[in-house]
Amino acid sequence: MCALNLRHELHDEEARLLAELRTLRRSQRALAPNVVTAPLTLGQRIADLVAATMGSWRFIVIQSALLVLWVTLNITAYVHKWDPYPFILLNLALSFQAAYAAPFIMMSQNRQQDVDRREAANDYRINVKAELEIELLHEKIDQLREKEVLALTQAVQSLTALLRKT
Repeated sequence: MCALNLRHELHDEEARLLAELRTLRRSQRALAPNVVTAPLTLGQRIADLVAATMGSWRFIVIQSALLVLWVTLNITAYVHKWDPYPFILLNLALSFQAAYAAPFIMMSQNRQQDVDRREAANDYRINVKAELEIELLHEKIDQLREKEVLALTQAVQSLTALLRKT
């Protein structure tokens, strides 16, 4: 009985990617203790701080309390109404806040998006490598199974030959 050849041929792109990932893994293992991320610039730190502050419950609660206080004081104040209904000064202040906060938040989100994109690309490469490694393991298991079946077939044939002799 002839052994089946179940060998899976890697496509050129898969082989190239596998070799590249193996090289990358070796280089990262060598550099692992010395991994240093690039420090954030002043603008990036400010953008992250503004986004983190304005995206927190603490900010929302404090701003809501200030807005309620502003509206209450301007509705109930008998002596001095600095911003009577329809609260044009309050609208102006909130517009300024939104106009200045939006670019900071967008910068922080763009930077985070770039980080996420790099991580997703790295995850994809790792997943492809894992898939290729699993395929190689399947190949090895299939080869072992073929050898085992061949050895068992030969053993059965030799035992059959012995039985016929007796």
